[in-house]
Amino acid sequence: MTSLSDRPPVITTPRPSASQAASPTARRRTAQAIVKLQRVNKTYANGAIALKDVNLSINRGDFLFITGPSGAGKSTLLKLLYGAERPTSGNVMVHDHNLAQLRGDRLSLLRRRIGVVFQDYKLIPRRTVSENIAFVLWAQGCSRKEIHRRLLPTLRLVGLQDKGDCFPDELSGGEQQRVSIARAIIGTPPVLLADEPTGNLDFDNSWQVIKILKKLNDMGVTIIITTHDEHLVRMSNHPVVQIRNGHLITVV
Repeated sequence: MTSLSDRPPVITTPRPSASQAASPTARRRTAQAIVKLQRVNKTYANGAIALKDVNLSINRGDFLFITGPSGAGKSTLLKLLYGAERPTSGNVMVHDHNLAQLRGDRLSLLRRRIGVVFQDYKLIPRRTVSENIAFVLWAQGCSRKEIHRRLLPTLRLVGLQDKGDCFPDELSGGEQQRVSIARAIIGTPPVLLADEPTGNLDFDNSWQVIKILKKLNDMGVTIIITTHDEHLVRMSNHPVVQIRNGHLITVV
């Protein structure tokens, strides 16, 4: 029989201090968890173990960094959160849905509530900035009027209001990543996952990306970001967990 002391801890993001209790962000963080991983294990077909007995709880409105060396399992964890991978065992809960039980249209509908930003941008080369960003809404069947209503405010939010007619190869790496963020948020998802979004950028562009993510967090978006940039994490002053040898640990 397993004793209480043998059970792995559930990692939660820190609660706000009493001085923060009246702020909108603090009130959001007292809400029910929007993401939960319960005793999650992930082993690939070749026998490689990515995650071991991971427990994690993230509340609405949190901003969480997940750190660790390359190959530690950071990307695997994010893929579990949007259904690109499935756990070998354990539960992955997002918006009160167990992703292991979702298939087809039900999984597609849930993914509309999760924005994803990738390290390599994944932009469509022969489409303009505006077309790349609007693609998400086109795929969801939104009207042209609704797309136009959302497009300019989204471009302004990421500082690209003058770049809508440019193509990706006419932009810097930092600008391309901001297009990727705009595409991820134009559908106003309550959760944004960012997988090493600053991995290909210099420090100035990296910090600009972090500032945009902070702004989104202030607007109520839950941010979960993987990174190996410890300096950027320290400057950002947000809660951090680390994946080490497949285990998730808190960072003091």
